[in-house]
Amino acid sequence: MNLRSLLLLALLPASALSTSSAEVTLPKILTSHMVVQRDLPVHVWGMAAPGEDVAVSFRGQTRSANAGPLGGWSVYLSPGAAGGPFELTVTGTPGSDAAQAKTIKLEDVLVGDVWVASGQSNMEFMMHQAATADQDLPHAGIPNIRLLLIKKRAIEYPQEDADTEGWAVSTPDSAKDFSAAAWYFAREIEQREHVPVGVIDSTWGGTPVEAWTRMAALGEDAAVAPLFASWGRMTERQSQAQLRDKNREQLIAEARAQGKPEPVFPWVPKLESWGPGMLYNGMIAPLTPLPIRGALWYQGESNTNEGRAPLYSRIFRDMIEDWRRQWGVGDFPFLFVQISNFKATPNADWPTLRDQQLKTLALRNTAMAVTIDIGNPDNVHPTNKLDVGLRLARGARFLTYGEAIEYYGPIFRQATPEGAALRVWFDHAKGLAAKGGELTGFEIAGADQQFSPATATIERDTVVVSSPSVAQPAYVRYGWANSPLCNLFNGESLPASPFTSLP
Repeated sequence: MNLRSLLLLALLPASALSTSSAEVTLPKILTSHMVVQRDLPVHVWGMAAPGEDVAVSFRGQTRSANAGPLGGWSVYLSPGAAGGPFELTVTGTPGSDAAQAKTIKLEDVLVGDVWVASGQSNMEFMMHQAATADQDLPHAGIPNIRLLLIKKRAIEYPQEDADTEGWAVSTPDSAKDFSAAAWYFAREIEQREHVPVGVIDSTWGGTPVEAWTRMAALGEDAAVAPLFASWGRMTERQSQAQLRDKNREQLIAEARAQGKPEPVFPWVPKLESWGPGMLYNGMIAPLTPLPIRGALWYQGESNTNEGRAPLYSRIFRDMIEDWRRQWGVGDFPFLFVQISNFKATPNADWPTLRDQQLKTLALRNTAMAVTIDIGNPDNVHPTNKLDVGLRLARGARFLTYGEAIEYYGPIFRQATPEGAALRVWFDHAKGLAAKGGELTGFEIAGADQQFSPATATIERDTVVVSSPSVAQPAYVRYGWANSPLCNLFNGESLPASPFTSLP
């Protein structure tokens, strides 16, 4: 048991720790139909009466533990290859009285790969809402795909258990309210790798990255201090918002009586879901004892305002590195989605946020799915989640499963001067092409950093850009708008990421 468990259990009354009321139990994320991560030690843990003997049996192996003074116990069994279904049994025997032994049986347990899918609304976006739902939901009955949906919970301190109904086999009914991007990812991996795939959907729409990051990890990085100032301003404005909402009906009635337009009330996020560390505590911390293969992430829209965008890469990297530390299974693959195109409000800075996401690729074992070509300028929730899942899966196929495939579109490397032009060099640039006509989306600037639209021409695996209004170009950028028109792809039909050469 860790220190958090000891402190929480210390608050329980003595009666709660008695043999009669503290029978052996498992956390809610360990249930029948679950997927156990292959090739890693199998971790089973829970609570029991203090001093109770607990035996865990799985795949012909049995390991035992003794519940500690506060009832916590933990068992690790040997790793194994993909397969199943298996039965996992947990038997608790208080003291030496075998007659009081209690056995928990988990049935239909598979061994395969477990992925945690998290983020805000575009990852939460459900299968039944996707453009391809009518085509794919009727065929969602895939026994080798297992789904675990975590309920929303924001709280001030890390939790030992999550709020969930448990694991379910993928069926049209269980998949319809599950993350569409994560489900399509799972289907692609299961079909290509022929292993069971378990996906955990732990998402909450309209939330910032700092809410999903452990408070201690944020506190250890002085560079992210401005986000706490932003959080402070939000809390100060909340009282005004509450007063406004309290009088909402009265203000509407007064406007109607005076023949005036009804007042428009700006969206105000729920503070508990925006608090630094609050969603990590309630929806990620309880998952960390469960060994996983990797993580999927789709978030960023809520960090385009309030001065958050320039901080994003720093906070995001803190989050990724800390998640890896908390899970303790190595630098697992972290696959994330770059936010797409959207006609956001003028004070939103989507280009900077995308560039911050691009910078996060400096972390090892990460991959980014670019979606600048499949968004909806008029809807922050594009319904094409099939391609999102497939592009995330490309990253996994390369990083995790060792396939020799192209998993990125063109990624900016450098720009070199050529007289009155710049030559732009890319990685992942084989077969560069402009879809739909002339190449668009490029701008250049001189030393004054004032950008002007540029003419862009593809020359093999590079792009040459120039503008008559910029005699000595020094900088180039591409797709630098909230909802840009840009059309550069490589030979695999993967879009180039927006970028800027400004430091």
